[in-house]
Amino acid sequence: MKILFVSNLNPHFDNTNTYRLKAIQELGHEPIFFEDRDFVLPGRIRQKVAFLQDWDLRRLNCRMIEVAERTKPDLCLAVGGYRITADTLKRLKRMGVKTVLRTMDIPRPEFRHVVETAPLYDHIFCAGTEAMEVLAQAGIEGAVWLPFACDPDFHRPVDLTEEDRRRYGRDLIFVGAYYPNRWEILRHLVGAYDVGIWGPGWEQVADKKNGHCLHAAPLHHSQWVRMFNAAKIVLIIHYQDGIIPCFQASPKVFEALACRSFVLVDSQRDVFKLFSSGKELVGFDDIQDLKAKIDHYLDRDGERRQIAAAGYLEVIGRHTYRHRLQAILDHIGGAA
Repeated sequence: MKILFVSNLNPHFDNTNTYRLKAIQELGHEPIFFEDRDFVLPGRIRQKVAFLQDWDLRRLNCRMIEVAERTKPDLCLAVGGYRITADTLKRLKRMGVKTVLRTMDIPRPEFRHVVETAPLYDHIFCAGTEAMEVLAQAGIEGAVWLPFACDPDFHRPVDLTEEDRRRYGRDLIFVGAYYPNRWEILRHLVGAYDVGIWGPGWEQVADKKNGHCLHAAPLHHSQWVRMFNAAKIVLIIHYQDGIIPCFQASPKVFEALACRSFVLVDSQRDVFKLFSSGKELVGFDDIQDLKAKIDHYLDRDGERRQIAAAGYLEVIGRHTYRHRLQAILDHIGGAA
């Protein structure tokens, strides 16, 4: 099967689309990748001048149709869906191409475009149940929940060097961008535990007291995989702003479990529809509960390893990007 894969790749690090492309190939299909951020004009200009944004978006969609006409795909898999216009989806349908929308992000204001074009897709799959609720409120039914996943070739147990252990061997590690809700939790741990925090944006809260714990920089997956392997506890805190609903399980949940790490995660709804707290990972409710569980599991190496091993087997057995792509193809086949 030829699959026109419409989304974006990051030239600086592997994003989740890297794993999706690989899964398409591993399952014996032919990916035709179309970069949906290949604009001519810089974003700062397009954001200021509406007609330039419209012009560049139309140009991008015309190129997408040209690619489809030349390659004749069987399926168009759009991850995100923010930059595919209604006219393009109608053209693809007239060409006989099945169209699939795969939402990933939480429903920020720009998600309105996805809601407007969603009825034109043949099938919709959502990374989080919050997106399904937003679509249902707009009268769009039939979306399927399909969470993030891991790729065992990228996310895996690794042999650590002495330098890795010296640099990353913490009792507790957090990997992710700065958000106020994350710092509201993490600030209670700095100074109380041997904790390391890595990711973009943390310089804005660094000071003389916590600077040794905060490392503000984007990370290649090979770095944070080593961090996950070196730490006793991997802490995962999902983005929340109190306004935009976010229930989805972060990719880091699956990726950390695939490293056979012990995962301690906030009470995110979708996570506990997939994994059992106390069996494959452990959830916490608030700061007091978090500290109590950190203290408990730091003193119990065997219990940590047992839960980490169970989480590893579960995620490798059911939650890889090959599993996710196969679920899409099975659903489409069954619905055809």
